[in-house]
Amino acid sequence: MLTLNLKDIKPADVQNYLQHAIAPRPICFASTIDKDGQVNLSPFSFFNLFSSNPPVVIFSPARRVRDNTTKHTLQNVLEVPEVVINMVDYDMVQQTSLASCEFAKGTNEFIKAGFTEEKASLVKPPMVKESKIKLECKVLEVKPLGTEGGAGNLVICEVLCMHIDESILDADNKIDQTKLHHVARLGGDWYARIDATNLFKVAKPNTQLGIGVDALPDSFRNSTILTGNNLGQLANVHEMPFVDPAFHDDKLKNIIQYFSINPDDMDKELHTYAKELLDAGKVNDAWQVLLADY
Repeated sequence: MLTLNLKDIKPADVQNYLQHAIAPRPICFASTIDKDGQVNLSPFSFFNLFSSNPPVVIFSPARRVRDNTTKHTLQNVLEVPEVVINMVDYDMVQQTSLASCEFAKGTNEFIKAGFTEEKASLVKPPMVKESKIKLECKVLEVKPLGTEGGAGNLVICEVLCMHIDESILDADNKIDQTKLHHVARLGGDWYARIDATNLFKVAKPNTQLGIGVDALPDSFRNSTILTGNNLGQLANVHEMPFVDPAFHDDKLKNIIQYFSINPDDMDKELHTYAKELLDAGKVNDAWQVLLADY
């Protein structure tokens, strides 16, 4: 394994390693305005949600590694502490990338990147009309993390208002994750597109605790077929399941019928079938299959 002491390598290499490793990152497409009313629009992938009450997001326009200069966005929020964060989806990713060009001060990236300015309701900077979710924010604090090239500047923002395109809402007026094709930054020129083809759900423990992998039978934990993810699924139940006499499965019946004379083969078949069920999200069925020989 390659081990790096980050103090021993160049800042540009540190940035490269970290941006490839800590990913995917959501994109803050920030529209800001200076004291003279000049608009700026720029994307930042050092960005995330940090509180819901109060609703606080943070993004970081870092000092440039190559020459230690600061970005117009940072200068603007220090002059006018307001920002609109326009969320980026696949439909606008190429234009968003274009807006990241280091245009001269006073250049309107809305025009350069072909976006449409839309008046915000509570803050001075305009919104990106093409964005499906817009967050109007006031800047609570700008916290510098250093003075050298690559140092971040945490722009801590309170979200005052959200605008959500109705096309991505479900019947309950909540955001339908399958309809919002988020784009995320990886390392270098790489991005990720989030859509229905790569979405999956993971059951989260709520008020009840999972039993934990350490509580699983040894035969489960030592399986050469069940993966760590599979064990995590099995261990997320809040109590050890029992054999359900009413459970009926033809494939399970066939496995027991044809492999019962050889316990090792039957274990292999049961674990293989249980893995298939777990990969399909059928945790209760997988438990019944595994308990058939426990």
